[in-house]
Amino acid sequence: MKTTFPHCQATVNDADKSADAFSVFPRVLDIPGLIEQDFRLLFGEATANKFLEKWPTTFKGKVMKESHGLTPTTELLELMRNAESAVENENGWDSDMVAILLLLHLLPPAAQGRKKPGQMSACQGVDQLIKFQKVGTSVQQHMDSITQSSQPYLLALGSTKSSIHSYFVVIDKHAVPCKATASVGAFDKLFDKLFKAHFVFGTSYSSCLSNFFTFVQTTIYKIDIGETKETPRVAVLRAIMLH
Repeated sequence: MKTTFPHCQATVNDADKSADAFSVFPRVLDIPGLIEQDFRLLFGEATANKFLEKWPTTFKGKVMKESHGLTPTTELLELMRNAESAVENENGWDSDMVAILLLLHLLPPAAQGRKKPGQMSACQGVDQLIKFQKVGTSVQQHMDSITQSSQPYLLALGSTKSSIHSYFVVIDKHAVPCKATASVGAFDKLFDKLFKAHFVFGTSYSSCLSNFFTFVQTTIYKIDIGETKETPRVAVLRAIMLH
């Protein structure tokens, strides 16, 4: 797979060939670790490790603290209750996922231009980031229900949101399985893989998650700092997080 890496990258970055990437390189769908391997080949070991090194120690606690200053909504208050409770709420995400979603609330979707005035809610952004289905649901049925091409997102299958049995990165109506465990920080690893999938498969960020992923890219991974267009909201939050 390392030998074919240049050919795979040439395919996913070619607008005329990218749609055929999974048929040309089908092993991407069933060999664990290929997203991680290709990202490391693109950016090196130090960059590849930054999220798992920096998120739990530098950013996670600050995100939780900063979220207390947000205008309270029903969804936000529920997330914060889950984050602060010693007992998992079976109808809510676990604490690792909650921290990621609080960052999304700090960096909500930007206005979508003149033809789509106003700002999408953070909850709409959450739906672009992760989708939950009851365990036993057919993954293929979910793929078949996709009516338009979308940017990579996580599909979580479980008995409840706090008890997920398996995860998939969904891209171009394909589901790439992720190894999930119940260990602390398991979701941090899954989010790390979702972010890296954008670069490995040559996809742009979903428009409503652009602020969110741009912050993760430039502030945590430190990829293309100064070259990537950022909104003032992203720049301000980075200043707060790095202070």
